[in-house]
Amino acid sequence: MEFIEYPDGEMMMIQLANRLAGELRQVLSTKDTASLAVPGGTTPGPIFDNLCSANLDWSRVHVMLTDERWVPETSERSNTRLLRQRLLTDRAAEAHYVPLYADAPAPEDKLPDLQAALTPHLPLSVVLLGMGADMHTASIFPGADQLDLALNGTDRLVAMRAPGAPEPRITLSADVLKQAMSRHIVIIGTEKRAALERATKLTPKEAPVAAVLPGSIVHWAES
Repeated sequence: MEFIEYPDGEMMMIQLANRLAGELRQVLSTKDTASLAVPGGTTPGPIFDNLCSANLDWSRVHVMLTDERWVPETSERSNTRLLRQRLLTDRAAEAHYVPLYADAPAPEDKLPDLQAALTPHLPLSVVLLGMGADMHTASIFPGADQLDLALNGTDRLVAMRAPGAPEPRITLSADVLKQAMSRHIVIIGTEKRAALERATKLTPKEAPVAAVLPGSIVHWAES
């Protein structure tokens, strides 16, 4: 694991967006397409605001979420909604979006279709992850009903229900995340830095982010 500390959050967001853009350009210089998986939530928004204007051939980039809440795009809790507002705009509007949600009562109803749509874009070129104070990443939560499958199985997508998560989720598995060509984790604040340090001493079952720390680059700013 590589750890990069930044003087402030704003500088981190700008530099990380530039790095992600550079990695995508590098992939596109040798391959026809590139794939980018990103988290939802509040932390990555400023990264998206900078990345969306990056000068690269977005028409050859396939963008997806690392995880999604099983809610329609009209919901304020939809990560897809966030992506359309802050990443899939400006130059990045030309990117191809690979959804992790479909109109059905439960994620299990659409899991085979969503996995089939995801498979052509694997292994992922570039992955950006966040981490919760409980040491979850993507929607791989401690205590989740399908935690073992998400951590140790070969399924590409896993439907998850977890304590404290109001709705079902769908998440990329640890196997998919670990096979990415490049993987970044972005965290802000002293609480999450302390959680990260704890995670390095725990098992993935206790701290799911531990499953993807080896080979990752962690980006941190205090605020």
